[in-house]
Amino acid sequence: MASPIRKSKDMLKRSFFARDALSVTRDLIGVVLMVDGVGGTIVEAEAYDPTDPASHSYEGRRTPRNESMFGPAGQSYVYRSYGVHWCLNFVCGGGGAALIRALEPLAGLEAMKRRRGPVKPDQLCAGPGRLTQALGITGALDGKPLDKPPFLLKPRKGDAEILVGPRIGITRAVDLPWRFGMAGSRFVSRRF
Repeated sequence: MASPIRKSKDMLKRSFFARDALSVTRDLIGVVLMVDGVGGTIVEAEAYDPTDPASHSYEGRRTPRNESMFGPAGQSYVYRSYGVHWCLNFVCGGGGAALIRALEPLAGLEAMKRRRGPVKPDQLCAGPGRLTQALGITGALDGKPLDKPPFLLKPRKGDAEILVGPRIGITRAVDLPWRFGMAGSRFVSRRF
């Protein structure tokens, strides 16, 4: 089913991402993310900055795997985590990125269920690997502009109560409060 959100005036522009990763990541909570008509509302994301030892762009270390992080703001950075699952990041200004951790499914639920198997609705997109599997995201989408198909990002409507906490699943800079989530959402990957 195609998304009803197709007007360019309703889409985030690449300039939205041309800011520091912390600001962008916080502002992504409540944004609608669609990939080929499948998606939902972003309810959890984490910021990564080139001064952050947990970031793939830390100290400017470029590799073929992380090359997209050094590209223009407003493109995707998709990589395989531990050789197991894909992770979707949005490249921000200055070599930072926002890892998309969870969303509340809104469109393309049948496609998500086909891709993920028999799981509870609140587990379809709760966690970066589950999210990419449900949305059909692979490394083929690495380095793609976020303001062009297959991506569609619709701005958040109104204010959102946003929770802040430490990031998940990292071993460096574990205490930085760079994880953001929508208050009251049952779709986050882990409680705050």
